[in-house]
Amino acid sequence: MNLSLEKICSQVQRNCHIADAHHGGDYGMCTYLLKMREFFRWEQGLGFQSPIPTESLGNWLMEREQLWEQVADSEFSSVEVAGERFDPFDNEGINRALNPLGLVYSAGLVDGARANFYLAELLQHEYEDGFPLYVSGREYARCLTAPPAMSSEQGVFLRQEALRRYLWEKYESWGWNRPDNALGRAYACYDFPADADTALEQMMVVETAAAREHELGEYQATQILGEGWNRMLLDLTLTPAELMARAVKDHIADCSRTLPMLLRQVQPASLHFYIGNLSGMRKHLFPQLLETYSVWQERGDLSPMQELVETANDFWLSLAQEMLDLHHELGNQAAHAIKSLVERRCGLETNA
Repeated sequence: MNLSLEKICSQVQRNCHIADAHHGGDYGMCTYLLKMREFFRWEQGLGFQSPIPTESLGNWLMEREQLWEQVADSEFSSVEVAGERFDPFDNEGINRALNPLGLVYSAGLVDGARANFYLAELLQHEYEDGFPLYVSGREYARCLTAPPAMSSEQGVFLRQEALRRYLWEKYESWGWNRPDNALGRAYACYDFPADADTALEQMMVVETAAAREHELGEYQATQILGEGWNRMLLDLTLTPAELMARAVKDHIADCSRTLPMLLRQVQPASLHFYIGNLSGMRKHLFPQLLETYSVWQERGDLSPMQELVETANDFWLSLAQEMLDLHHELGNQAAHAIKSLVERRCGLETNA
């Protein structure tokens, strides 16, 4: 690593530490320790199957938590590139300076309005309908949480290293009990027992394509729903209505782009992985999707899922607009009304 890159990495990683100091404690103990274990593996450059030295991990945990205490009250720092200083959330300006150096940068808010930063090797930069899409490889600076893909008004960011780690973590978790479920069927499409590294690379390539469609769908949904959606999310923070809103937007993205692509190309591995990776709220709001998946498994018939997806996008868009209308009417008091609306429109029983 040259001195220029090292300086940029140091600036970005400091902002990552500050973000982690604010939000590292947001997770339950089990999730927190798993995330820290993976973060240690990344920081130390350990392979996915390399044993983790317990004593070293314990010392690192204490040192990292001490560092977080030291920076917890610090402000995010500007990022300097070639003598020019940028606001840390100026993705466009920073990438304009970094992309010619073969680097890509992203700063934004992830679930729960948590600040998140990363700096990585730039593999690909293209434009889709006028907005930028970045594909990154090796990561030089990152937060505790490393989303494999992100979209914002400043573009779409696909993180292949983070996606590899995510896929491996899922594989390890599934391997503890090896249940016969959608996730297991996805991994069974690749030869992990014989050559895990090759299988992981193959799966990463396939799932990058699926992630690309989802994030493009997210970006397009953002353009349709407008800035009012983000204002609504801030007012719904840490309520069930926030989880519902995020799930609704995910369904808009997936029913407009991700699922049509997977169904058009008939990608069994990705379809299994998509179903196996559905979050609790997304499953809760869209049980019909699981029903059509069961039909596919029992009869080999994808037509019910195809028909469902063709009509579902309009449903999710109309529901999103109704949520926005309620928020416009009730402002930061809209959480309960939005929750009730979503439950009613999705045909869910509620005792609220």
